[in-house]
Amino acid sequence: MDITQFPSWRRLNSLAEKMHGRQLRDLFNDDPQRAARFSVELPEFLFDFSKNLIDDEVLVNLLQLAGDADLEGWRDQLFAGAPINRTEGRPVLHPALRGGLSGSLQVGGAPVDVLVDSELQRLKEFVNLLHNGVLAGCTGRRITDVVNLGVGGSHLGPEMVIEALRAYRRDEVRIHFVSNVDGAQLHDVLAQLNPETTLFVVSSKTFTTTETMTNARSALDWFGSVASPEVVLQRHFVAVTASPEKACAFGIAPQRIFQFWDWVGGRFSLWSAIGLPIAMAVGFEGFRALLDGAATMDRHFRQAPLERNAPVLMALVSLWYCTFMGYPAHAILPYEQALHMLPAYLQQAEMESNGKSTTRAGEEADYGTGPLIWGMLGINGQHAFYQYLHQSPEVVPADFIGSVTPGHPLPGHHEILLANMFAQSQALMNGVSREEVEKELAARGLRAEEIRKLAPYKVHRGNRPSNTILLRKLDPHSLGALIALYEHKIFAQGVILQIYSFDQWGVELGKGLASALQPQLDSGDFRNQDASTAGLINFYRRVTAGAAALEFAG
Repeated sequence: MDITQFPSWRRLNSLAEKMHGRQLRDLFNDDPQRAARFSVELPEFLFDFSKNLIDDEVLVNLLQLAGDADLEGWRDQLFAGAPINRTEGRPVLHPALRGGLSGSLQVGGAPVDVLVDSELQRLKEFVNLLHNGVLAGCTGRRITDVVNLGVGGSHLGPEMVIEALRAYRRDEVRIHFVSNVDGAQLHDVLAQLNPETTLFVVSSKTFTTTETMTNARSALDWFGSVASPEVVLQRHFVAVTASPEKACAFGIAPQRIFQFWDWVGGRFSLWSAIGLPIAMAVGFEGFRALLDGAATMDRHFRQAPLERNAPVLMALVSLWYCTFMGYPAHAILPYEQALHMLPAYLQQAEMESNGKSTTRAGEEADYGTGPLIWGMLGINGQHAFYQYLHQSPEVVPADFIGSVTPGHPLPGHHEILLANMFAQSQALMNGVSREEVEKELAARGLRAEEIRKLAPYKVHRGNRPSNTILLRKLDPHSLGALIALYEHKIFAQGVILQIYSFDQWGVELGKGLASALQPQLDSGDFRNQDASTAGLINFYRRVTAGAAALEFAG
């Protein structure tokens, strides 16, 4: 049944109109226990959603909507390995990578847990060889640097985790990332390295990704006369892919090809062999702790009642704003230097999943299915775009994320950091009224006429909603739980809004067009192109031809 036809949907539309006239200040004044009632405390963190424009009636109807959408049934299908990625005919089994599914689950006749455990053991053995100095290049020198070549989920997840776990990095090897087909990035990374001591990890689900394979071929050329290409590929290259036969055909040794499977989506793949750079950076034990933390969130999502289920509550609050209240954007604001890549990671995780306009019934959705995700480190953001958050006509709900325990030994810094985080969420909620502004200006001794002119500019309407996630400590276990929290939130929101969250046809469209256009840059045959694209190709060819002529003349 179309989700918009349920009474809960209609009631929420009506409640949204009323809630636009409510004040968060009043919600707290009316309910002294609000903060406790609208929070969920888990072993890894506190999730406080009390600073949101919801009351008991809204929450009851949001939970009813989740029931009407059969969220619990879809959740059971996810964990049972049903092919819920129906446009591609696949199950969605990334929880299996961290031990979050039943041990009896099979895909294609193969036990999933056996496949996963076998590949994890291979990762562990390889990482131990690297850390023990046994892994050497073709000249016998120890590997000291690893360059991950990947894009999208093969890059954002591992790099985000390694940055987040900076306090847990080991010294045996340095990890570098190259994702951009713009050769400037690869060139800059290679300029720092010695080919005799460098290992490349080529991470590509299909092993055909244009950006990644172009960078891999350029990396191979970089070795020059160090050894033959065949030897270099055997000793200095590792592959992580769901297409091992293509990696083998490229020339990478079979024992250095690590596998994941088509039932793992790229943006949910850091738990698989795609996480090899993570294990290299923090050790296999740290990687295992990351998986275990995610598995604890899997259990919470499966077992907690919906009204105390953190991912479900996050999903409900998000769709309340995007779908009913008309707030189309959401800010991710970490107050933890180590989490500086989290906003970019969550952009892909959520927007590639729920940035859809077609329902499961194949109909055009006439409601918002997911917000625009953006953000940056909170302290930096305060001096960049918080002005917009506080006084723009647009309302942007936000997630504030921090930790109780600092990740460094410097005294005094962390208290200032957390004071800023708490203050910003409070300021967004309360704002500053005209009356309060006038009192403050009068106390400063301004005359009545000066107060009248200046006061409008200092008024902050407030009523800007936010969640706060306060980790006890940022470590591998809690980071795993935090990432899985968002994964399940994305899944729950997609289920309720009746879209398929695990395909990405919009991504595929651009890839196909780029492949077709690339030879036209050389040939100049741009027939059947629109006038703008043809003009851009023509301009490119004129400029490059002119540059070539000047070089020849010189």
